[in-house]
Amino acid sequence: MTTDGFRVLGEKSLIEYIKSTPSLASKLGNELNNLKIKEVGDGNLNFVYIVISPSGSVVIKQAVPYVRLIGESWPLAKERSYFEATALKRQHELCPKHVPEVYHFDRSMSLIGMRYIEPPHIILRKGLVSGVKYPLLAEHMSEFMANTLFYTSLLYLTTTQHKSAVAEFCANVEICRLTEQVVFSDPYKISEHNRWTSPYLDGDAEAIRNDKELKIEVAELKSMFCERTQALIHGDLHTSSVMVTQDSTQVIDPEFSFYGPMGFDIGAFIGNLFLAYFAQDGYADDRKTYKEWIINTISDTWNLFHKKFTSLWDKHKDGPGEAYLHEIYKDAELWELVKQKYMISLFHDSLGFAAAKMIRRIVGVAHVEDFESIVEPAKRADCERHALDFAKTLMKKRRNFDSITDVISAV
Repeated sequence: MTTDGFRVLGEKSLIEYIKSTPSLASKLGNELNNLKIKEVGDGNLNFVYIVISPSGSVVIKQAVPYVRLIGESWPLAKERSYFEATALKRQHELCPKHVPEVYHFDRSMSLIGMRYIEPPHIILRKGLVSGVKYPLLAEHMSEFMANTLFYTSLLYLTTTQHKSAVAEFCANVEICRLTEQVVFSDPYKISEHNRWTSPYLDGDAEAIRNDKELKIEVAELKSMFCERTQALIHGDLHTSSVMVTQDSTQVIDPEFSFYGPMGFDIGAFIGNLFLAYFAQDGYADDRKTYKEWIINTISDTWNLFHKKFTSLWDKHKDGPGEAYLHEIYKDAELWELVKQKYMISLFHDSLGFAAAKMIRRIVGVAHVEDFESIVEPAKRADCERHALDFAKTLMKKRRNFDSITDVISAV
């Protein structure tokens, strides 16, 4: 127990905690004598417990004051759980079909109790590695991103509402600095935390560190990440932050949430789908048709997002949002030009961030199962090199692409 009341819970102490917490005990039907508890925190930062009773279930997530992947040598503020709980509640309000409900939050314990997303839901990344198609994925993810990004932006909010929300999430500075380091800095310099498939990618990693044009572009993206407060973003929207079945999509783990550039969320999701695409050639079975499905899903995700986002904008064009006041932009031709300029800029931002997320997963600290599950190092490195080459092109040439079709052609 620390002076602020925090202690890391194990199975036994977690049971005692639940018994003393009515909001959690009630979700388990108050049947607390034969609880089944499983620790499933396979991420880089937290401990996650599934708790099941004969009458109900919950997930308990506890943030610890260090990066779990590294250990206590890399401290990290456990206060991030406050921002995760706050973001989950807000995103659930805006998109209840695709964000789990929060039942309980204990700030002193950095602990969140939320809905258990039950089987047959699995982590999307695992489904992509296994070659499973999810026909509603693009539809659901575009809806999640359109709703959560539009309704927390100045396109919908007043300046006062927006600045108040920005101020609250500014305090999530340490977790943002972690992103700044591992996404925008470490891959472009020598860092003790970097790793790659050596020796096969030694030259590729060095080439990234020596690529002046790439460094100029990533500096612009880092500046955008640090300075642009467009909307409340998830902040870590990769394919392990999404749980899926054939007809359900649930977005989890928004502990990296803050007010930042919308393109960071869109790019993270699309970039991780590209990683999955490039990994397919490393698997034993023929994945040609599955690669086509991934590509179509990437295309559909952007196109559906564009449609849903601009539809929300049209619906609320004379609403409270102060970015584009209706009395100034009510002319039909001007209105279309405003939307066109905004969306192409967002598209280019998204491509840049997608590239940055791809690069960091190949030569940075935290890698992805898509590539790591390819056992033969030479084959894995070959897939990773194709992904790296595409990511570098995407980052440098992103402003040359006018549509997602152009991007797909470049693959």
